[in-house]
Order: sequence, then structure tokens, then C-alpha cells
Amino acid sequence: MIANVKELLAGPLPDVRVGIGRGSSRGCVERSAEAFDGVRIYDDAESLVSDLMSGEIDVAVRGDLTSESMIPAVRAGMGLDRLERAVLLQPADGRMFMLAPVGIDEGWDDAQKVDIAERASDLARRIGMDVRIAVMSGGRDDDRGRCPEVDRTIDSSAKVVDALVRDGYDAYGCQILIEDAVRNAGVVMAPDGMTGNIMFRTLHFLGGAQALGAPVLNAPRVFVDTSRAKTDYRDSIALAKRLTEA
Repeated sequence: MIANVKELLAGPLPDVRVGIGRGSSRGCVERSAEAFDGVRIYDDAESLVSDLMSGEIDVAVRGDLTSESMIPAVRAGMGLDRLERAVLLQPADGRMFMLAPVGIDEGWDDAQKVDIAERASDLARRIGMDVRIAVMSGGRDDDRGRCPEVDRTIDSSAKVVDALVRDGYDAYGCQILIEDAVRNAGVVMAPDGMTGNIMFRTLHFLGGAQALGAPVLNAPRVFVDTSRAKTDYRDSIALAKRLTEA
């Protein structure tokens, strides 16, 4: 079972055509692209998605294009009414896991959380990661009654776990215990996309966790979303290449 980024990206990467978006003059995208052969840089989100869907390129990485330009282009170009993403993270002293949902407008109802969790677990299986799903809530079970919103997340977690187990997935409710979840599961489901986004930013930008990128789970082609605050996209490019084997 693959437990870390080094294992995931070890060995020769597939020889595929990669497109990556450039939305700034920082030079981070250019330096990252230079590390590989056949990486094409795009300054326009619509062109990047169009070439991905037409087969002009095999995989795409957002790079540092803005979300304001990239997300509508992906939705329109791929015919999606919503995006479902899971980011691959590896804490400095822990193993790699997927965190979802991480888009602020994702995972706000139980049905979508179930769909995201199942797609993330399926992707984890295809790339050799732990497939177990830990579903978070906003508090411990015995915190019930302290706050209506926390109560809602506790109820939601239970419903999502029940649905996942009925569908044949290995899932459990980890309550608010993210510190245990990352050791016991390969997929960690935040209570909602806003919370997941805050968790991602805290782990990556403050905690130093390596963030490879967030594959769009419901896309028909390989598209890896990335934060425009990253300064090195080489791991995201390598992940996009590796996903063509999944």
C-alpha cells in the first residue's frame, strides 16, 4: 500500500502531454514546467480546458490561474454542474491522505458528501492508497446539545457513514478527531467544503504539509486543481501524469 508521496511518484512517469495554467509573473509555473519534457503553458483557462477535452493535451494542471477564471471554464468545458475535489496531503511527520471536500461550495449536503467520498475512495484504490473513509463532524458525539450547528454535523456524519457502508465502502465516523483520522484512513471527509478548505490551508501553508493538488473527481479527463499560492508545481505535474495510469 502506498503511504507517502515518494512512493506514489517513484519510478518512470507516463510520457503524456501536460498543460498548466499561468496567471502571474512570479515564474513559478515556468520553472516547474522546465523540469519536464512536453509541458505546455497556458495563459487562458478556457484554452487549457478546451485543449484537454479535444485531446490536444492529455492532462491539465491549474497552476496559478485564478479560481474566478478556472472554475467556470472547467464546469462549462466539461459539462459539469459542480466540481468535486479531493486534495492529496502529506504532513511532515505523517502518511499521505486525501482530504475532501476542499472547495468552499462543495459538500454542503449529505448526498454530495457521499458521492465525493465514494469517488475519492475509488481513486485511492486505483493509485494504491488506503481506501478507508473517515467522516468528520464538528464535535465529539457527547458534545451534542451545545450548539445546533455542531448537532447538525454530527447527524450528517452518521447519515453519510450509513450510506457509505450500505454501498459497500469501509467508512466510520471519526467525530472531530482529525489527529486520529489521518492515521486510520486514507480519505478524510470534512464536515463541508468551507471547513475542508480551511483545514487544507492550515495544514499546507502553516503546518508545512506537502500538497500535491486536488484532482477533480467527477471530471471526464485528468484535471488537477492547485492553489495559486504554491511556489512549485512539479509535484502537481507529476501527480497529473501518474493519474493517467489510474
